[in-house]
Amino acid sequence: MITYYRDRGVQITSAAIRVGPRAYPLESLTRVWHERGPRNWRILAGRGAIAVALVCPLVAAALGILLAVSLNISVTATIAVVAGSVLVGLAVGPLADLLLGRLDRSYERGAYDLRIWADIGGVPVLLLHTADALRFGQVYRALQRALEAPPRPRPAPALPARPAPPSPGPGPRTGSAAHRRTPAGGRIPRPAGPRST
Repeated sequence: MITYYRDRGVQITSAAIRVGPRAYPLESLTRVWHERGPRNWRILAGRGAIAVALVCPLVAAALGILLAVSLNISVTATIAVVAGSVLVGLAVGPLADLLLGRLDRSYERGAYDLRIWADIGGVPVLLLHTADALRFGQVYRALQRALEAPPRPRPAPALPARPAPPSPGPGPRTGSAAHRRTPAGGRIPRPAGPRST
């Protein structure tokens, strides 16, 4: 049996697809298709929060510098406000790597509910639904490979072994080796018979 895909909830082999506790033999799937469901607003809100977290320190730093320059305060106070604003802006650096990594993973997962359907006995059955676009693609491609693979021939059942025939007892030697022996001279003697005169 060939395993095309396996994770905690899905297993696709050359014989069946198993999703959770349910298993469907591949021969029973007459048609397989996928569809995109509604948009997942929670994922979109998370992306917006990441973008705000990236932009806010930069905006605060720019506003601090503008205020320090535009207000009529002492030079020392202006330098302090500008320095503080620059430090706030630089705080984005270490945070940006973490936030951009989360943003990348968010786009890998996608923002839609993705579904795989199959006709089983003429009835459409929802095999899998997930918002993880990367996992969805892996499962769908594995299912395609499993369905398109040529059927593997089943091995023939082993036949019971027949008993060997009894070996013949000692007797006259037969075969070409017994009749083709030549004497020491290397000539084959002629059979004795009446000589013609």
